Amino acid sequence: MIDQNHDSEEQAQMQKLTRTVTLTVALTLISGCSYFGVYKRDLAQGNLVTAEMAAQLQPGMTRQQVVDLMGSPMLEAPFDAQQWDYVYRLDEAYGGVEQRRLTLTFQGNRLADIERHGDFSSAPSVANERGIGPMDSAGERTGNLLNVQPEDD
Repeated sequence: MIDQNHDSEEQAQMQKLTRTVTLTVALTLISGCSYFGVYKRDLAQGNLVTAEMAAQLQPGMTRQQVVDLMGSPMLEAPFDAQQWDYVYRLDEAYGGVEQRRLTLTFQGNRLADIERHGDFSSAPSVANERGIGPMDSAGERTGNLLNVQPEDD
């Protein structure tokens, strides 16, 4: 009789352990930190630099004219205040990395040299997919920083 009670207690404990392990495994699989995948998003950093903006730069422009057109530079050379760098980097979630850099060199207060690094031939891919700018509650664009409208397929 004592052995029967002992066996039924062991079975109850084993069932409780099985339920606990099953619940733990189920919660782990459906949680946000799931084994099956992680949500990623595109990460854009720096100054947005487009071909249209770069085309408007002309040697002889003043620093203030450049700031009015391009915004404040991302980097100013620490030992040479004559060089400004506008850097844009897009790390695509499920793709590669796109980087553009515009280096402006001044002589005194005037723009002397413009160097482009990267592909300026098209707008950044994020802008082509969704446009850039705010949306209203209906999902319509209320503004677009690049004046690029998403293409409807």
